[in-house]
Amino acid sequence: MDFLVALIPLVPLLATLIIGLGQFSHFLDGSRTEALTSRIACWSVYITTALCFWLLWLDSNNALTQTYTVGTWLKSGTFIVSLSFQTAGPGLILSCLFSLLFIVIFRFSRNYLHSEKGFHRFFMLLSLFVFAMYMILLSGNVIMTFIGWELAGASSFLLIAFAWHRENASKNACMVFIVNRVGDAFFILAAILCHTWLNTLEWPEINTQIRTLGATQINLIAFSFAMAAMVKSVQFPFTWWLNRSMEGPTPSSAVFYGGVMVHSGVFLLILLSPVFDHSSAISLLLITIGMLTFAYSLLSAQTQVDIKSSLGFSTAGQLGLMFVECGFGLWQLAFIHLCAHAVVRCYLYLTAPSILHNVHGNPVIPVTLKHPLLRWLSLASLHNFWLEEASHQIISKPCLQLSRDLAKLDDNFVDPLIGLPTAAVLSGARLAQREEEIIGARLDTDENNFSSGSGFAGHLTAWVAACSGWFEHHFVLQGIEQKLPSAGRRLGFVANSIEQLLLRTRYLIIFIVIVLLFAL
Repeated sequence: MDFLVALIPLVPLLATLIIGLGQFSHFLDGSRTEALTSRIACWSVYITTALCFWLLWLDSNNALTQTYTVGTWLKSGTFIVSLSFQTAGPGLILSCLFSLLFIVIFRFSRNYLHSEKGFHRFFMLLSLFVFAMYMILLSGNVIMTFIGWELAGASSFLLIAFAWHRENASKNACMVFIVNRVGDAFFILAAILCHTWLNTLEWPEINTQIRTLGATQINLIAFSFAMAAMVKSVQFPFTWWLNRSMEGPTPSSAVFYGGVMVHSGVFLLILLSPVFDHSSAISLLLITIGMLTFAYSLLSAQTQVDIKSSLGFSTAGQLGLMFVECGFGLWQLAFIHLCAHAVVRCYLYLTAPSILHNVHGNPVIPVTLKHPLLRWLSLASLHNFWLEEASHQIISKPCLQLSRDLAKLDDNFVDPLIGLPTAAVLSGARLAQREEEIIGARLDTDENNFSSGSGFAGHLTAWVAACSGWFEHHFVLQGIEQKLPSAGRRLGFVANSIEQLLLRTRYLIIFIVIVLLFAL
């Protein structure tokens, strides 16, 4: 009966495709088909819930083999990715719990989003997210888990920008998407390290073979997975992005940032508990980061002026305590804490609109801050301790500058090097000729230019000839004793400019990454 585990993520994926095709063909459109869309989405969750509990019952009776492999998905030399699933462990238990939360959220959304313009789109994205979460929880190897990891982030981005016509929603969605790419980069690095040093990508084999590595290798693998978990579970200094994500509808906030997705990082730590048990340094890092997150969230939550932001910081604080529990090796306590917190937080997010309705008109009680330290803390917490601005300066700004430099390199060197469509191919279209004139192509019909050549070979020949002529004119004909000092000075200025450029933060980061890759 192990094959049933492969059907669990397949059912919500089919619901996503059906709703998506229905929207594309305009069969599912408007209020008249809302009931059909909600039934398709809800029944997909009902079926997966039944499958999850059936597998849990079979596992409790020792009727399963712990893992199930459908086949090989990708094979290239020693790099093998199998379609494998885990039919036991914390992932199966969380699948049952999250399935119940999915049922509540889907039924809540059916009434909450009634007559909304994006009703069908919301249920399609929510079904895609359900598929992604089952991939995270039940996948048997790093690559399949990473696929779910990415799809959960993509559906999160699309639901934050659900009201895409609002500038604030689109901006916050992009910011959250960019920050989560930092964690994805560390996840990929961890996968590369596991394949290089352990020659496997299967979770059970990684946990078993990790003891065969040296302390430095274990620490690097544990650090990479820990960073991926920290970003996904909004740990310090990435806590600020959680409030940016509250632009989505209330049901998506409940499922993403209250009950389900923010716990993915903690689940990853629990899944890799043997790895972190062999890395005391990274365990200490988890404790430190968890305590910082708890303190930061506790202070910031005191001065929030909207209910979803307050819930967001309290969520981050509880996740910080889970990281502390994982750092101390209290894996069972962390797992129980995760399950209980998912249920409570999901309930709080879903009831937030009702709470606002019930307390509307209540007077605000002013807070008296007599001590100067309390006034300073209050001011700092109002600005969330400027953590977002610091992250922008340290992470976002260097990446933005690097992208601009790469764009300049692309425009000024790569594009001319690989060549563009020649005028002979596009001579029949005036618009194409105009475009080539803008990019500097030579479209003159002077017969004397017939022998100048075209394409990369012709431009290369002309460039070499021009360089040779310039050298001959300035250094041979006019005397080398006159031009050599000034040329040397110019060369020195160029060298100094290159040195200053390489000392910038973004290029130092690239240099470190290249050194690490060669070290592998």
